[in-house]
Amino acid sequence: MDIEFYGAAGEVTGSCHRLEIGGKRVLLDCGMVQGDRDADARNAAEFPFDPKQIDALVLSHAHMDHTGRVPLLVKRGFGGPIYTHPATIDLAAILLADSAHIAQMDAQDALRHPQPGVTPTPPLYTQDDVDAAMKLMKPVAYDQPLEILPGVKMTLRDAGHILGSATVQVAATENGATRTLLFSGDLGQKGTPILCDPETVAAADAVIMDSTYGNRLHKTREDTIAELADIFAAAHKDGGNVVIPAFAVGRTQELLYFFTEHFNEWGLDRFRMFLDSPMATKVTAAYDRHEDLFDPDAKKLWSMRQHPLRLPNLTFTASGDDSRKINEIHDHAIIIAGSGMCEGGRIRHHLLHNLANPAAHIVFVGYQAEGTLGRRIVGGAKQVGLFGHQIPVRARVHTVGGLSAHADRDGLSDWYGAVAGHPPVWLVHGEDDGRAGLADWLKQKWGCAVNMPKPGDKATV
Repeated sequence: MDIEFYGAAGEVTGSCHRLEIGGKRVLLDCGMVQGDRDADARNAAEFPFDPKQIDALVLSHAHMDHTGRVPLLVKRGFGGPIYTHPATIDLAAILLADSAHIAQMDAQDALRHPQPGVTPTPPLYTQDDVDAAMKLMKPVAYDQPLEILPGVKMTLRDAGHILGSATVQVAATENGATRTLLFSGDLGQKGTPILCDPETVAAADAVIMDSTYGNRLHKTREDTIAELADIFAAAHKDGGNVVIPAFAVGRTQELLYFFTEHFNEWGLDRFRMFLDSPMATKVTAAYDRHEDLFDPDAKKLWSMRQHPLRLPNLTFTASGDDSRKINEIHDHAIIIAGSGMCEGGRIRHHLLHNLANPAAHIVFVGYQAEGTLGRRIVGGAKQVGLFGHQIPVRARVHTVGGLSAHADRDGLSDWYGAVAGHPPVWLVHGEDDGRAGLADWLKQKWGCAVNMPKPGDKATV
């Protein structure tokens, strides 16, 4: 089994790896590059392989950095099956449609407002391309081995990262010998609300593993709850708004869960609350359709119908006009909006109206990739550019790391440590500092061989 690493090798986005097994080719993920200054050009570039020569695609989960180029892959000739969990299919339909819509709007805006010396480019793909990709998707339940190609079996297991997220085990048998590759996808934390804990795997001959937080340890859930309580208490006292950039899939639902669970304790009745993300609203409804995947506590909360869709002071804003009206509120509002890294969407308008206010609180609850606006704010920028203006950062900025959907160093190490014999591991989906720290830790704790591939590197299992 030969592996070639194409994306998320030395960076956090753009997950894409190709397997070649007995003349057949399987792609693991086909994600967008995000945050990079050259992201648009990189996403539009030709694939480093012929899409027509890929026999099957396996998706670990629905996040755009793992699925965002799938419609483009289909547009450029891929026509094979796409295997993934049913919940991922549900979520991917929402996210990919949103991506196509944004690309169409950006293309139209470029035509309306041409820049000197810049040739407008067509959208990366359209809704027709999304529809074509969705028709190729084949649902696969957790823990149900499936032969996806002759002699090649695939098993998905719960990765605990977002709804439907999966680790992927590929077992290839040739000439009577079987070799097994384990791809972690993105691993979640133990004890994450709503989701079940990541499922371990007993055996593999090689592992491709997430290393996003490979050199960091998260705060405990208890400390995170206390941190959020302190933020809302301070925000109420200061009299400003609380602005939360949040990913539409996973993080938003986790926040709403916490708001429901701690509504009285945190005094949330003293705020007006807004979920200003039509996509997050659709995703939250999708979560409602997949209660069977929840952990026991979440199932109990949902069965009582006191779930996050019914918070008494929560408003779901659909239209642009409703979103703009929020910016007329200057105190005691909690505003959750996308995108999670502040690279687009409605959150940028809310930052425009709140960053300069010393009474406001900006709360980051997810990973901020290098080069993104969110990363600059978290990094202590004194001012940032928004819509042609330089906005001073006077608001209080918080990073609540304990809400990460990614396992930290110890979580990653424990998951890997459950694999018998501690086989060679290739660390992906992490910036070099993160995966170098994890590489040192794994070598020290498990005595294993650790590799840090770059795009284009190859390996044989």
